[in-house]
Amino acid sequence: MTKFDFNTLLIQQQDSLRRRALQFTKNMEDANDLVQETLLKAILNYGRFREGSNLKGWLYTIMKNIFINQYRRTHRSTVCMVHNDDISSKQLIFSACLNEGENRFLMSDTRAALSALSGDHRQPFNMFHRGFKYHEIADSLQIPIGTVKTRIHIARKQMKGALSAYRPD
Repeated sequence: MTKFDFNTLLIQQQDSLRRRALQFTKNMEDANDLVQETLLKAILNYGRFREGSNLKGWLYTIMKNIFINQYRRTHRSTVCMVHNDDISSKQLIFSACLNEGENRFLMSDTRAALSALSGDHRQPFNMFHRGFKYHEIADSLQIPIGTVKTRIHIARKQMKGALSAYRPD
């Protein structure tokens, strides 16, 4: 198959591709862009197409992959944090617990569990929880790093045991 014949077949598939692209994008302008990118990629990969195989299926696969890659790229770049004091209650539902009373019990029990830890375990655990690295904790407390890891591990086990009532089953 010559490149001219291949291009003719691509042009014949253009309307079918546009309908499928519109299903993906829900927007005619984006659908046209997607079709254009699909055709461009098909032309660039002309040598990979096997004559006699399903051209429409091959083009749909190219289109689907382009759409997925664009979606991932766009989704990754548009995810951001809102730094605004005027957050609506609709947005708060994603970050707030619906039961304030349960939160108070949890915080009270967490404080009690933390205070029940011995000082040797509480201090490394609190430092680790605030974001310190093991070696920073070891340097600050002047103890071996293995001891820091052991104390944090023991503190975690004690905290899990004390807060087992809140564990989802």
